[in-house]
Amino acid sequence: MAGAEHRAPPARPSCVRIHFLLVISLFWGGHGLAQTNAIPNAVNEPAGFSGWLGAVQEWAEENLDENLLAALGEGDQTRVETFLQQLGMELGGEYVLDLAALKEAALVILPLLEAYEETQPYGAWLRARLDYFEAAQALQAIAPAPKTPPGKTVPPPPKPTVASQRKVWTQTLAQRPLPRGADRLVPQLKAIFAREGVPGELVWLAEVESAFDRRALSPAGAAGLFQLMPATAKRFELRRWPFDQRYQVAPSARAAARYLRILYAQFKDWPLAVAAYNAGEGRVGTLLTQHKARRFDTIAPHLPAETQLYVPKVEATLRHREGVKLSALPPPQPRP
Repeated sequence: MAGAEHRAPPARPSCVRIHFLLVISLFWGGHGLAQTNAIPNAVNEPAGFSGWLGAVQEWAEENLDENLLAALGEGDQTRVETFLQQLGMELGGEYVLDLAALKEAALVILPLLEAYEETQPYGAWLRARLDYFEAAQALQAIAPAPKTPPGKTVPPPPKPTVASQRKVWTQTLAQRPLPRGADRLVPQLKAIFAREGVPGELVWLAEVESAFDRRALSPAGAAGLFQLMPATAKRFELRRWPFDQRYQVAPSARAAARYLRILYAQFKDWPLAVAAYNAGEGRVGTLLTQHKARRFDTIAPHLPAETQLYVPKVEATLRHREGVKLSALPPPQPRP
């Protein structure tokens, strides 16, 4: 940045500590563990988070260089660990407004992640989600104060309506410039989606998922432009060795388009298909059955906070970039 003060990077051990904690964070909810099996039985640890962390430490002692482990300290370790644990809980919970409290911590953690090559993929993932915290703050500002009857406990924070989220996202994205590299990637991605018979406008999922930064890697193990999980990569025959094709433009785009085609065939509705892309088709299908619903708006309050924010953000992104409604996109067409 022009005129910015130049500072020497922190000592290498800090990076090592952060990198180790990001290994830990891959397994924060069992989601990544179920697909990688990297730390057997850790998710079943009976002693809570401390016991679970101990299982990860045991795995690290068996798999990581002892000199690396000797570099682990308390400072950045505690800070990153606490943030990632809280973020995982709030994204997976139902209360969108709880994310507002993590904004300042995210702004502290992000430079740590972006400081070194090893942790920059996690920084790219977090940077693409900074506006989730901003949206939560905006929703918090307009949310009615919960009413607490005398002698009663304080109720949980209110759940913002989908309509209010759509309004906030439309305002948030109204003046947003194109992410770096989007002007070059979008035509290529649209051509791939067209060959799969999927509406080309849906390539803008890459802006929501990764801000078109193909390095992005989530703590749950999703990777690349379209944040594909390892199991999804396997499902669509993407290689992960010796090179992970989730980080390659064409293979990842094909897999994302084919997955969206399958999701639309199941739900016959693009907002539901996009919700399932984020939360999983099993979860969306179960909620539709439980609530006898057919639309995203009906089940939105019961989805993870991340998905509650994700679908309206995708909708607002498509309106901003293409001038179209997600719900009005045509169904997939036969492949050419």
